[in-house]
Amino acid sequence: MAILFRPVFDYDERDWLPLLKRELAHFDVRVAPDAGDPADIHYLVGWKLFEGDKNKWPNLKAVLPLSTGVDRFIGHPDFPDNAQLVRMIEPGLNQGMAEYVASFTLRFHRAHDRWQHEQAQKNWQHDIPKLAHQRTIGFLGLGNLAQSCIDMLKPFGFQMRGWSRSAKTMTGVETFHGNDQLKAFLQGCEILICLLPLTPETENILNRDTLSALPQGACLINPARGKEIVDEDLIALLDGGHLQYAALDVFRKEPLPADHPFWNHPRILVTPHIAAVTIPETGAQALRQAIETIEAGGTPAGLVDRKRGY
Repeated sequence: MAILFRPVFDYDERDWLPLLKRELAHFDVRVAPDAGDPADIHYLVGWKLFEGDKNKWPNLKAVLPLSTGVDRFIGHPDFPDNAQLVRMIEPGLNQGMAEYVASFTLRFHRAHDRWQHEQAQKNWQHDIPKLAHQRTIGFLGLGNLAQSCIDMLKPFGFQMRGWSRSAKTMTGVETFHGNDQLKAFLQGCEILICLLPLTPETENILNRDTLSALPQGACLINPARGKEIVDEDLIALLDGGHLQYAALDVFRKEPLPADHPFWNHPRILVTPHIAAVTIPETGAQALRQAIETIEAGGTPAGLVDRKRGY
């Protein structure tokens, strides 16, 4: 039995390979393109699939991406039919996402962008800011990453609500579920944080209709997937004053094209898909745990239902 690691980026062999060999020392770790006998390969580890994967590995048990997003794998014509798909769940990635979300939540909550503008105008505009317990933030998506963000923000005392496709309960969070409750959820969110996986149901979910359901002056944080936002609808609602600011880490096309209006929009803050990056050390440990669980006949924590898309 062997594990095939397939480097894509320059840093993969430098940063990932030594840690994978350490964590998976009791397995046969091979590095593409030197796969050896395809029948030996039980696990594929890497960033993407390659042409021919569908039928090349007769004994494959699982595909293990190095990133938490799996939309590029679901529905891929070369995904091996009999293999499991296991999402990356590791504490470094969760910590990064929680820090990103918390930083922009506090930035919007305390109106740092407004005060920066007032400073540029040399305008002493005194008023009474809201405290956290007077502010409602909402999580669109209540998965593993959302839980990490909620845990980090909870000590501030924000009112928190969340929406998911199916019913969930979370301590300290008012929960909503299903399409029938989406508008009611959105109407109470002063800061909306999108953490949904990309599926046919969530593509374009942040459109003029749904974003207009947010209260006047609401802010949006999207470190999930770029295709979940209808770009022109977001810009229209920002320009019209219904939305105040948006922090965007993901885009329909990446890198974001130089001529895209997001770059120069005064109410959009662009970051280059860095909200949550898999940390090789803890990521390698998570891969070992997932593979050992499968080998023991168990269900790994990140097992994806490919029919549902997450």
